[in-house]
Amino acid sequence: MTGENRSSPSEFLLLGLPIQPEQQGMFFTLFLGMYLTTVLGNLLIILLIRLDSHLHTPMYFFLSHLALSDISFSSVTVPKMLMNMKTHCQSITYAECLSQVYFFIFFGCTDNFLLAVMAYDRYVAICHPLHYTIKMKHELCIFLVTGCWFLSGVHSLLHTILVNQLSFCTETIIPHFFCDLATVLKSSCSDTSLNDLVIFTEGGFFFIVPLSGILGSYICMVITILRVLSIKRISKALSTCGSHLFVVSLYYGTITSIYFVSSSGKSKGNNIIASVMYLVVTPMLNPFIYSLRNKDIKCAFDDFVRVKVLS
Repeated sequence: MTGENRSSPSEFLLLGLPIQPEQQGMFFTLFLGMYLTTVLGNLLIILLIRLDSHLHTPMYFFLSHLALSDISFSSVTVPKMLMNMKTHCQSITYAECLSQVYFFIFFGCTDNFLLAVMAYDRYVAICHPLHYTIKMKHELCIFLVTGCWFLSGVHSLLHTILVNQLSFCTETIIPHFFCDLATVLKSSCSDTSLNDLVIFTEGGFFFIVPLSGILGSYICMVITILRVLSIKRISKALSTCGSHLFVVSLYYGTITSIYFVSSSGKSKGNNIIASVMYLVVTPMLNPFIYSLRNKDIKCAFDDFVRVKVLS
């Protein structure tokens, strides 16, 4: 970084992905295909849940919001990354960078909360099946989803305001393909101790509470299943929770790679690869995970295609 300190520089320079120039075209096509698959796959999930009355249940209501969040999550960074690859222009304005920081945290946190809410839904379905419809009323579902979006908005706004208070040099280089909060803080010329403290306390709280809810829900489910052990009961539990458990493992596995393994370490390249997994691959896989193992989604899709063909 060189130049005079300014609180609001006009633009930053993103170093982008560690790709050789001759490979840019191939990776542009690959990431464009993955992004379109993410958008179309998740839109299809939302459409099927909206149109098929059999899918008007709490589980699919939460899933539709997760699909919407995944589309938005990828759209925060991938279109800008693709544009930079195509134009060979790596600059990003200060306002765009700040927007990326806000929406990256917002939709990432929303995914976190929604996965916890979905775990609670599965807990009620398995541990209290006779009271499921009473406990999981539509009003409660709306309240839980609203809480997910609202808390995520407050959480991301706090960090964005704190970033906006920092000073940056006139020629700031961000060694990433998007404005990740941790990378932006490292690129600042200011003292970031307050930001680090808020990330450790408030950010840790917003990470640990949903994760604890997910783990607690699954521990209770395992205990309930083991009380009356049978192959039929285990098979039903796996069909009910398998997709969610796989998504949770994928989501928290990539977060761990980015913020706990790569950051302790050794290679910026590993951090960027983990970020690609988190931002591009995980949202793309979610529709496949929930549809390939889900008879209700498959039936809804078959009915949708049949109606379109007959009409």
